[in-house]
Amino acid sequence: MALPEAGWSRVWLLRMITKQQYRKLMSTYQETGNVTLSALKADMSRPTARKYLEAAQPPSELQAKHTWRTRADPLAEMWPQAEVMLEEAPDLEAKALFEYWLERWPGAAQEKHLRTFQRRVKLWRLQYGPDKEVFFPQDWEPGRAMQLDWTNANELAITIGGQPYEHLLCHSVLPHSNWEWATGCLSESLLSLRQGLQEALHRLGKVPRELRVDNSSAATHRVGGGATGREFNEQFVSLCEYYGLVPRTIGINCPNENGDVESSNGHLKRRLRQHLLLRGSRDFESEAAYECFLEQVLARRNQGRREKLGEELAVMKPLPPTRLSEYDEVTCRVGSASTIRVKKVGYSVPARLIGQELKVEVYERQLKLYSGRELLLSLPRHCGGRGVVLNYRHVIDHLLRKPGAFERYRYREQLFPNRSFREAYDRLVAQQGQRRGAVEYLRLLKLASEVGESDVEVMLADLLSPPYPAWSVEELRRILQPNSRPQIQLAELQPECSSYDALLDSRQEVVYAG
Repeated sequence: MALPEAGWSRVWLLRMITKQQYRKLMSTYQETGNVTLSALKADMSRPTARKYLEAAQPPSELQAKHTWRTRADPLAEMWPQAEVMLEEAPDLEAKALFEYWLERWPGAAQEKHLRTFQRRVKLWRLQYGPDKEVFFPQDWEPGRAMQLDWTNANELAITIGGQPYEHLLCHSVLPHSNWEWATGCLSESLLSLRQGLQEALHRLGKVPRELRVDNSSAATHRVGGGATGREFNEQFVSLCEYYGLVPRTIGINCPNENGDVESSNGHLKRRLRQHLLLRGSRDFESEAAYECFLEQVLARRNQGRREKLGEELAVMKPLPPTRLSEYDEVTCRVGSASTIRVKKVGYSVPARLIGQELKVEVYERQLKLYSGRELLLSLPRHCGGRGVVLNYRHVIDHLLRKPGAFERYRYREQLFPNRSFREAYDRLVAQQGQRRGAVEYLRLLKLASEVGESDVEVMLADLLSPPYPAWSVEELRRILQPNSRPQIQLAELQPECSSYDALLDSRQEVVYAG
């Protein structure tokens, strides 16, 4: 085998060693000046040690640069065109582009060359690809700002009483100390913002100078119908003024400008997942139990931030003496269909309220209906922006009086609480005909309103399974509501005639004076 060129002859003869060996060799030789001892401690031969000491260069600099190919380039045919395609569409993924070539030009390359192609694309991007976005770390002064954002918590797979609990977390963070607080909510609304912000501020006990939020519709709105300009909502500005906060927003589609809270969203959910694993269950008895769990996790995490938090609290402003109400107040009139409309959503109410004007307190999760100062009832609030929420218990008695209205009732689909009731309706109509089947189904709803949907659903599970036995609501009622009233025992009538006989025998005359 021929030796390489003269300029590399001395380097070629050196046995390659690792960077750790080289550093050990040099440090030991500087301490002792003994070549043999240094070579022994660096685990190499004395000639190799002597040559590296004379060269005074690490292995990476002495190694000959590999500028020649040891085999034919398998991508020579396809790479020039692939490079053109990458220039036109830099976001193309290497694997997708490689599969595109294999499909349209069979034989240009083989599947085993995918890793080679991916490395080639990676190198091309490093040399000629577009620049990536640069993020500039920020230094936040104590007590200056609080960042607020919502994050979807459905990935935690929380259940309440065995039922999935879909919710968001309204998350507040102080960028200087990373102190944080979060409250559960149903939507990105001004009500959830007001509740989450006030909870965080009152847990903190002080108020920073600024509140930074994104361009959510809870805080901002478009200006003049344009897509670029946005202004703060009047109610949001009023909330900030009450607490002495200066509202700040970020650029549209620039979440990195609220980077602290955006990053903390992921950290918070990861910590919650870990504590759920330690807890051994993701199911909670109630929303209150879940909120207690959330508070405990946050309190433990904030304990390690006390020192920096103290710096922030020292320069923050005191809280106002009272909290703002965490509800909106609206007035509405109950229509003839026994419904009200609150924030574009309809809700059914008892028919006794038809025609009445009610005051409604709109909370994040519920509605409270008042007549004057008297609380009449509470209703769960619907999260959507449209539609009607119908409780069949409010209208079932009236539908039984007018069963013909059921067929074309505008909100008829909401009279099927779940799939079992829908199947029961279809089965009753198939067995008894449209009108009689509809009346029988209304009686079934009436029974469910009296004994509970779950009990009725258990009975329907057997009746709606093969061989599909015939059944009636009256039979279910006898099973679910057995007659437990005490029987009244009436004494047998024993007429006594002696007094009547005495009256007949009486000789006393009665004279009519006319």
